[in-house]
Amino acid sequence: MDELGKCMAGEYYDCHDEVFLEFKCTARRLLAQYHALAYEQKKEKTEILRKLFGGMGTNVSVGVPFICDYGRNIYVGSNVSVNMNCTFVDCNRIDIGSNVLIASNVQLYTATHPVELSQRLTPDWNPESGEYFCRTYARPIKIGNGCWLGGGVIILPGVTIGDGCVIGGGSVVTKDIPPNSLAVGNPCRVIRKINEEARNGSVPEPL
Repeated sequence: MDELGKCMAGEYYDCHDEVFLEFKCTARRLLAQYHALAYEQKKEKTEILRKLFGGMGTNVSVGVPFICDYGRNIYVGSNVSVNMNCTFVDCNRIDIGSNVLIASNVQLYTATHPVELSQRLTPDWNPESGEYFCRTYARPIKIGNGCWLGGGVIILPGVTIGDGCVIGGGSVVTKDIPPNSLAVGNPCRVIRKINEEARNGSVPEPL
């Protein structure tokens, strides 16, 4: 299996392999073009996002500055707003559904390293080997339809957030969040279920 295959399978991979350096170069070139555009150049911005992302629906806006690793592993539905200063480390796949709001300073991290130092360091590493000194692997992130991520939310590798969730500002999401949940905190925990009012036809209470 090549390094890209290992990466997408969630195995240890060489993040400095030539294929990833090429992905990074392409992403940085497109991001530089994106950041150079004026606010009102919506059509041109959409064209660049379609080149940058792996897939994208309609009516998608991404505020600047915006940072991503490869871009190609980001898949976005329709009616999605990503506010300014967000970081998507898309070493593995990031799936974002439709009708999603992502506030400023949100960080999505798919890449990670082993916790144990003996596992984190590359065995018998030396500067001449050409290898990276520590082991890296990546796990996908999925954000369901109709979600709202508050300002400063951090989502860690391998997390799935179910449809209709609201994640409170500043939360650090370390585990999956079930659908239709209001969840907050560090680590992020479910406070209560939401969206029952909408199904019953009544007006939702303010958060």
